[in-house]
Parts: sequence; C-alpha cells; structure tokens
Amino acid sequence: MLDSYDIIVIGGGSAGCALAMRLSEDRSRSVLLLEAGRSDKHLFSRIPAASPLAIGSPDFNWMYQIEADPSRNNKVDMWPAGRCLGGGSAINGMMFIRSHPYDFQHWLDLGNTGWGFDDVLPYFKRMENNERGEDTYRGRHGPQAVSEVRCPVSITDKWIEAAQEAGIPRSTDLNGEIPEGLDYCQLSQKNGLRHSTAHAYIWPELKKRKNLTVQLNAEVQRVICENGRARAVEYTNEGKTKRVAANAGVVISAGALASPKLLMLSGYGDGEQLHEHGIDVLADLPGVGQNLQEHPAMNLEIRVKLPTLSSDQGPFRNILHGMNFLFRRRGPLTTSIGHAHALVHTRSDLPAPNIQIILTPFSFQKEGEKITLSKEPELGFAIGLMRPRSRGQIRLRSALPNDKPIIEHQMFGENEDLKELLEGFQMARKIIHQECFKPYLVHEKFPGNKVESSEELETIARESAFPMYHPVGSCKMGQDEMAVVDHNLKVRQTENLWVADTSIMPTLTSGNTNATAIMIGERASALINEQLNK
Repeated sequence: MLDSYDIIVIGGGSAGCALAMRLSEDRSRSVLLLEAGRSDKHLFSRIPAASPLAIGSPDFNWMYQIEADPSRNNKVDMWPAGRCLGGGSAINGMMFIRSHPYDFQHWLDLGNTGWGFDDVLPYFKRMENNERGEDTYRGRHGPQAVSEVRCPVSITDKWIEAAQEAGIPRSTDLNGEIPEGLDYCQLSQKNGLRHSTAHAYIWPELKKRKNLTVQLNAEVQRVICENGRARAVEYTNEGKTKRVAANAGVVISAGALASPKLLMLSGYGDGEQLHEHGIDVLADLPGVGQNLQEHPAMNLEIRVKLPTLSSDQGPFRNILHGMNFLFRRRGPLTTSIGHAHALVHTRSDLPAPNIQIILTPFSFQKEGEKITLSKEPELGFAIGLMRPRSRGQIRLRSALPNDKPIIEHQMFGENEDLKELLEGFQMARKIIHQECFKPYLVHEKFPGNKVESSEELETIARESAFPMYHPVGSCKMGQDEMAVVDHNLKVRQTENLWVADTSIMPTLTSGNTNATAIMIGERASALINEQLNK
C-alpha cells in the first residue's frame, strides 16, 4: 500500500516553500514537500557574500546549459536554478523588488481574473516582515524578512545624487507608493544573514507541524494521472524509486525551467513532441515549455576615487570584516549584489519603466575563464531590459527524467530589445557624467570611453550581454490556446493538478523576480484552499 498525503508539493523553492507552509496551516491536512536538492543550511547559502560560491557549485545549482544563442554570436550561457531547499532564494543576489503595479494590471487585462495589483498586494503584505515598517503597501508581521543594506559605502550616495541630477526622481520606497525612480535596495536578509524561503517559511514551522513533511534529495520522475486526475507522484531518493499517493492534489513548483519538463514527462504538453519521445499524451497542451522570457542585461564598470567593496580588501582588512560579521552581522560579508537601483523610462510613451539600473559597489576582473573580485575602487552597473519581446522555449531532450531539458532562448531575437537596452545603457552613462559625480569618476573601465558609436555599442552588447537569471513564463497562466494553467493555476484538462511558480507568469515583471515568486506561492495557497474547500 502506498504512503499517501493530502497534498504533494513538488519543489521547495521560493514559491514552493511559501505554498507548503500555508497549505499546512490547516492541521487536518497532510502536506508533503518534495525537494530534489539538499538542505540550504550551509555557509555558502547563509553568508550573503558567499552567493557566488553557491552559484558556482553544482551542489547548490542545477547549472542549466542553454543552447547557443545566434543573436549573440552563438554564446552559450549557464542559467542557474537553486538545488536546495529555498531554491533561487537560497543562492540569488537577495534583491527584494515587488515589480510595478502595471505588470499585474497587464496580467489582469490578459484575462487573468484575481491577479491585478489590488488582488496580489495583500499577499505581498502577508509575506513581509519589513524593516521600514507597515503601511498601506508594506507588511510587518509576515515570515519573509526584508531589510536594508548593512555595509553601505559612501559612493552609493554620490551616485544617487548624480541620478537625481540626471532627472531620475527619488522614490522613498520602490516597493511602496512610488514604484518608479531611484532608491536604495532592499534585501531578503535577516540580521545580516540570507533569509531564504526555507528559513522564512519551513524551518521555523517544521518541528511544530506534524502534518508537514519535507523530503530532500527527492528527484521527481513524473506525476501519475488517471482519468483526468493527479493520483500520485513518482520520485527517486538514495537510488530507490518511490511512489506516494496524493489524496487531494499535486502542486508543481519546480521553477520556470523544471516545471514544464515535469509536465511533459507526465503526459502534458505538445502532443507531437510527446509522441516523439514515446510519452502517452494525457492532455495536448502546446503551450507547455513555450513563452520563455528572461531579462537581458549589459554591464557598465567604472573606476572611482572613493573606497568601494572592491578596494576594501587585504589580509588585515579581511580579518576585520570577518570579526565584524561574526560579532555584529555587518560589513562586506553581508553584501547583496545591489546597493541601489533605479527603475526608469527611456521612452515617454511607455506605461511603466522599461529599464532597471543596479549599482554594485564592486567589480570583477576576468582572466581567461577565471573571474575574481577586482582590488581597485570600482563600481559595476547592471542595466536590464524589463519587458523584452523575445521568447524562447523548453523542450524535452529525451523521456529520461534525469536528462536536462533543451532550453532555447535568443536574447536579442527581437532587435527592438537590443535598441531599448542600449537606450538604458546610455542613461546609465549619463548618470556617471553628471557634474556632481565628476569629482569621483576616474574613468570608464568597461566598455570604455572610446566605445561611442551605435555600431560599436551594439557589437559590445552582443558580445557581453548576459541573462539576469529571471526566467519566467514557460507554463503561462491565461485563457488562450497556449495557456497551460487557468487563473486558479489549475492545469488545463485536469483536476487537482496545479502549477505555482514563476513559470505561470504570462509576462515578465519589473526588476528581480524573487519577491513575485514568493507572492505566487502565497496567492496559490489561497486559491488551492478555496478549490479544495468547495
């Protein structure tokens, strides 16, 4: 006889942890959370500055290889995905940005009832424990800590002054009433440590709730569906294949890269593709794996005259930093990827900001394949396009569950995306050449002052542009024939099978996507509870 649970959640990432915890608040319901990776209780995950070590380790990162991109001279990228409890929130840059209200209004306009900004705001507030306090837009009593930067550098303030001089308005809270303009970054940290969804939602509750079970190192092979209903889940653990029954339903929260793969392995996807791999078609859903989106970005790096985290190094300094972190949970070891950022318009006719500019108080130097932190006083800027037109796809490589999927995405498949990104780059350049910033600017390190013409900048972009690691959309929510789930996140043509992660996003949102992923988990729990209680 199979072990059974009422609800099985597949994937303990940003959305999955929030979802599992909320579903288990009903103590009469048993919930099993299956996570393919390891525990996030490790220094690589917990210490904020160790994020590059986590991303660089196959123990924490699935390291998906993308097919060669012809729009960037056949460049091959690695797209990360968290391979531990907490998922992306356990290895990412920790920037906490909710996106712009327009993004959710657009989802609503596409026919997704219940996903407008007024609908999702309560779930953003419910998740948060924000250092800035509670107001109409912010929460103070939720599980997810949101904090300020704990290792400020003075050059950040100078850049903010320059951005204002360049005409970018100051927002007191980009996650609040004014979601456009310029602000210091807010972080998913608590007391100087990374606060992943595992630490926010799962670890504090796991011992208290006998109805919540977490199984790590559980690689799901497929969801078993019969007669239009999800009945069980098959997974491997410690070399053994196991099967567990779902009495009430199954939720797939494996992320934008893995959720479509799992649906296809389970018989949900484009019928022709599934037949090619010998998979029985349970529902012909051509949209599974389609509509893949990602924020494209490019770098600007400068040398400055004030100290940065790059220059604040050395044997003695590093000992002081270690002591500062150990005893006060402050200093460079608490750093996130960004310390300040701006959401801006490059065109006056756009309904919402189309560019994000992120200031990083350090930069890297590359020697061959080796990337190390620069030791000079330098700043880096990531300029990202928020609403790209380019779309990619995810396909099965084979019917073998352990084979990673084929991921195809042309970053500049639509030339207008490249044009808008370069507009954002020129805006970032404009900021550093403001009069108030001139006393601090030494020179432009990359791409360099001599790179000026549109043709030169386009060449640089195609050579050096990179993904911001915000993949979404591959199991999109909607009503059209390419939609995979409806506005209740239920998989079409099936009962009691849902998807809840960034794959359901019909379009990309503004800024970093982790906060939105957590919101999706929160919102999904309410929707699923409503459906189960009918």
